[in-house]
Amino acid sequence: MTKICIADSLPVVTKGLQAYFQGNSKFEVTSVAKNLESLLSELNSKKINILLLDVELNGLSSIRDIKSLLKDFPETKIVLFTSVSEQMYAPTAIKAGVSAYISKNSELKEVENTLSRVVDGSVVFSDVVKKSIELLSKGKKSERLFKKLSTREIEVLRYLNDGKKNKEVAQILGLDEKTISTYKLRLLAKLGVTNLVDLLKKAKDLDVI
Repeated sequence: MTKICIADSLPVVTKGLQAYFQGNSKFEVTSVAKNLESLLSELNSKKINILLLDVELNGLSSIRDIKSLLKDFPETKIVLFTSVSEQMYAPTAIKAGVSAYISKNSELKEVENTLSRVVDGSVVFSDVVKKSIELLSKGKKSERLFKKLSTREIEVLRYLNDGKKNKEVAQILGLDEKTISTYKLRLLAKLGVTNLVDLLKKAKDLDVI
């Protein structure tokens, strides 16, 4: 029996997945975490085969936290189950060692099928993700812009797009407010714009966010 931990801040998601997998002959949801603190407690106290993780889990501030989980709990395979843009996280997630990336728009049966493939040793990403990665590696210069942005720059861009101020972004990422200002200036330069409105518009046009 494959033991699953669901890490999601939304009770409707965790309860829905628990209900779906109840009585399943292959998978058993043995633990649920609503934030990073409770997730670490579960990982340290139980044997978990697959972690079904939302990148927007409370307390999870960046892809670096996911890399730390992969390093500290190598026996647990991480499957990202999220509504966050695939273009934003998938390439970095693949590089980090995540086993699969599933959109929350997916049918539950597709989630189950993906988990089965992960158990069998596959690394699973949607066709959309594969096409995005191909585009990033083979596309035109403007289409490869994503590759020029660091993981941290993309994270800052994501929070700015959510309407957060520099101070709020700094608190979330555990950085100095001046550092966020520096990242914003770099983003403006790399995307060739002069203000935040145009920055976010161009980022959306290029499918970066």
